[in-house]
Amino acid sequence: MKRYLAMVMAAASCLAVSAAERVFDFSAPEGKLPDGWKPALAGGGKPGEWKVLFDAVPPLIKPISPLAEQTARREVLAQVSTDPTDERFPLLAFGGDRYQDFTARLRFKIVSGAVEQMAGLAFRMQDEKNFYVVRANAKENNVKFYKFVKGERGEATGNNLPVSRGEWHELVVSCKGNAIDIQFDGRTAIPTLNDNSHSSGRIALFTKSDSISYFSDLRIDYRPVESLAETLLKTTLEAQSRLVDLQIYGRRPGSKDLVLLAGKAVAEVGKTAGETERKVLAENRAYYSKNEKVAVVTHPLHDRNGDPIGVARFVIKAYRGQLEAATLGRVLPIVQDMEQRIGGASELTE
Repeated sequence: MKRYLAMVMAAASCLAVSAAERVFDFSAPEGKLPDGWKPALAGGGKPGEWKVLFDAVPPLIKPISPLAEQTARREVLAQVSTDPTDERFPLLAFGGDRYQDFTARLRFKIVSGAVEQMAGLAFRMQDEKNFYVVRANAKENNVKFYKFVKGERGEATGNNLPVSRGEWHELVVSCKGNAIDIQFDGRTAIPTLNDNSHSSGRIALFTKSDSISYFSDLRIDYRPVESLAETLLKTTLEAQSRLVDLQIYGRRPGSKDLVLLAGKAVAEVGKTAGETERKVLAENRAYYSKNEKVAVVTHPLHDRNGDPIGVARFVIKAYRGQLEAATLGRVLPIVQDMEQRIGGASELTE
């Protein structure tokens, strides 16, 4: 029994480590945008006008007492432009955070719109031309899913459901692998969908044409997306028992600085590379050093064109009579195996 409980506790511990939650804070001065949010536009027409407004929002948990306050005025994110262009989809995307397997919960209120009355959630968004979206339509009383691939909007899938204007609704989107589940106001809106177009991406608020819509209470339970550098670190350490440590360096998109992308010491990730790592990349050759306990090989990593795009620092258990040539010979096949999985510099961080 004790052994069983230990196994259960260990499994629970693993789940706790691998799962994460993000509650999005819409706090900002009225008329501004909260940190991390950036407008985008799919289709044609003018860009959307997104800003923080104050509105009466019901609590997430309904009060037990009828005497309790049923709403509270607080910040919501609003899209307020009224450009009636038909194939116009204003989006408000959050930062560079990418989500793969997740459950997102969002509340929204469709306020008005002469041409359209829509609100929804875009997810696994690569850019303005590639994403999934689920949206509710108050004019037609339906909830539908569709995808954008290379700017082309696919055929909609959905069902007729009551979608009232001027009231708050809840949308829940769950993704696991290629399976997508959608709930609207506590009921299944669309049977499980399966699609392989987008495996991960950003999250974004979504409207169409002249829809004025308010958004609140966005939160996501997710498994953090593992970058290629992190995957290479994990699989290499598992396969190579003599490795004491492995550090993988590269450049993040838009930066010239060589930084630690993955290592056993997670707290060190993001720190600027040292002189040796910078020399290895600049000179495109390996460095070797050794003391009584470990040997260290710092080796360039190449893309498919053979260009140096990163650095791997191998820390190996030392042994008596260890020679530089033999150590480099041991490391080279590991490097080659890693390089087979690297297409370009940006892939290390993806």
